[in-house]
Amino acid sequence: MASFERPSLVRDGVYDHLRRAVLDGELAPGERLGEVELGQQFGVSRTPIREALMRLTQDGLLVAEANKGVRVRTLTAAEARDTYVVREELDGLAAALAAQHHTPADAEALRRALAALNAAPGSDYREQTRLDLAYHRALTHAAHNAALTDLARDLEQRVALIKHQTRTYNAHPQTDEQHAALLRAVLARDARAARAAARQHVRTFAALVLHDLTIPQEAL
Repeated sequence: MASFERPSLVRDGVYDHLRRAVLDGELAPGERLGEVELGQQFGVSRTPIREALMRLTQDGLLVAEANKGVRVRTLTAAEARDTYVVREELDGLAAALAAQHHTPADAEALRRALAALNAAPGSDYREQTRLDLAYHRALTHAAHNAALTDLARDLEQRVALIKHQTRTYNAHPQTDEQHAALLRAVLARDARAARAAARQHVRTFAALVLHDLTIPQEAL
């Protein structure tokens, strides 16, 4: 067994802060991160910064480039397609399981999550994205399946990167109704309808995302 290393609260704090900044879109896809600048910003040495950046690279949120440091990861159309193929299956499963296993507390959490999402300002894309991911996270939680929760957490990171890269969330008028239909099916304990609603929702946004990623950015 490897020797025990006492956890570093500074290192973990830097990691958590930077991870949240990437997932919330405060650090945009493609943005470069410098150890010196981050150290000055956080008031810490370069060591916890370097360790945090290494962990985030291992997580797939950052990309290390020779002689260029690290940057927030951007995904290709092929990577996005792969992500949404998997998300369609996982979200469909989560919805079906949530319909079968949700508790009254889960139902209330889902209602609150959707209400918060619907109330988000139309001009605040980052807040909408954060609340959209929170709604889907609440749905996965209501499924009460630990293995699914772990898989969904990893997938959520990729989805967050794609959302911030394409800013597609507001591009479809059916968003509110699709979310509402999904919640109705879950609360009605209709697993079949919940699975279908979740998969349709993912397919809708996969098409929009892939459309955006295959068009040169200067043409958007």
